[in-house]
Amino acid sequence: MSAVETVTEVSQALPTLNLYAGGQERKTESYSYANLLPHFSPEQYPPLTPFKHEDPGFRALKHADPRAFLKNATSVVELTPNLGTEVHGVNLATLDSEGRDQLALEVARRGLMVFRGQHEFIDRGPDSYLEWGRHFGRLHIHPTSGHPKDYPQIHLVYKDAKSSYNFEREDSITSTVWHSDVSYELQPPGLTTFFLLSQPTTGGDTLFTSQISTLKKLSPSFVAFLRTLSAVHSGVEQAQFSRSGKRGGIVRREPVEHVHPLVRRHPVTGEEALYVNRQFTTRIVGLKREESVIRDYFEVPLRSCR
Repeated sequence: MSAVETVTEVSQALPTLNLYAGGQERKTESYSYANLLPHFSPEQYPPLTPFKHEDPGFRALKHADPRAFLKNATSVVELTPNLGTEVHGVNLATLDSEGRDQLALEVARRGLMVFRGQHEFIDRGPDSYLEWGRHFGRLHIHPTSGHPKDYPQIHLVYKDAKSSYNFEREDSITSTVWHSDVSYELQPPGLTTFFLLSQPTTGGDTLFTSQISTLKKLSPSFVAFLRTLSAVHSGVEQAQFSRSGKRGGIVRREPVEHVHPLVRRHPVTGEEALYVNRQFTTRIVGLKREESVIRDYFEVPLRSCR
């Protein structure tokens, strides 16, 4: 497993916007995070090499109180019974090593942790983001997406009023596609730190779903069958999208395909989860093309929150 840091920027203007009123030019305020706007470096990277990873949640299991990092929280609310916890009053920028281990364990148990009011964390900038992410595992460099200049380990999701630098299918009526981050890698990310820099007044929501809960709702005989299957996850289409001149037109690392079990087990909690998504899962090994449509059954999440 590795760690991914994703920054979302949905801006309704470019870094600066010149307006004209009464015959005089008026310059709007500069975009606060202009240093984090998408940059598409031409650097080329070799294939990723396997590495040994231990989930930091294991270390938290040895702590007398694995949830001690939440003691000073002013509010801890479960967003749904099985997925998502919203926290107020905990400053991620001040979490020590033990606190970060405990956070990793809580994410493993709840699937999603939402921390409000993290301006200090965000304002510390990209060097701090990298230091944070390295605690949880080897950082991943995305093969095609934009990143802040000189910081390829930070993955940007960016869209403004005139342009989009995201992987979006033009032949679809919606840009909403369920996915698990870069599942085509041999060792996909074990944890993603996802934070929002700017957004429009409406829209721009991100949805999260629990594939643990989905699996638990299926019949035992069907789950037994799914445990026998593996699926192909491919980064080829994403690379072709960029090579066509979209999203910045950069492919830094040749696309890969890997086979993963359709049902996988979390190394810390031991819970089983489905591991399939429409964006990167292309087929199920051993099934005919028509039979592989069972992949699409899981496109409609049974347990989700936003």
